[in-house]
Amino acid sequence: MPRLPGAWNPAAMARAMLPWLFLMLAPWALWGCAQPQRTTPPQAHHWSGRLALQVEGEAARSFSAGFELQGDTTRGELTLYTPLGSVLARLQWQPGHASLQFGNTMQTAPSLDGLLLQATGTPIPVAALFDWLSGQHTSAEGWQADLGSLDQGRLVAHRHTPEPRATLRIALDR
Repeated sequence: MPRLPGAWNPAAMARAMLPWLFLMLAPWALWGCAQPQRTTPPQAHHWSGRLALQVEGEAARSFSAGFELQGDTTRGELTLYTPLGSVLARLQWQPGHASLQFGNTMQTAPSLDGLLLQATGTPIPVAALFDWLSGQHTSAEGWQADLGSLDQGRLVAHRHTPEPRATLRIALDR
């Protein structure tokens, strides 16, 4: 069936959104309908919900996806999901290794911070993000997080520098 002009193309949208996705918080992920049973280590953290990233500037962009994040800054997994529930991307990390699977493409690096810098071209406040989700006010260069609604499952973080400015919104499942 031929595509209509302006019709939604999930593959093109996913490729265009990948860099902005990781600006949202670098260690996030969502998963699809069929997934293997996971066991989360007893001290690991686990969050799921929806996230949205809005990037300002000449080429303003926005992105939203479902996500599941588990682990901590040393070991974990972030899965990002499309609105229909299929896996958009999966980011996994452990000491000495990090990998990002996006469709049929796999990127690897010796660290999560290194992989995110490689994938997005900008540093991502991974440690601060985990702290924010845990309710701890941690500073991250260029970012300001509002944890005032975290008890209602809402987190908002604004990136002021470097340009372009960005706003990350997270709505956690209850």
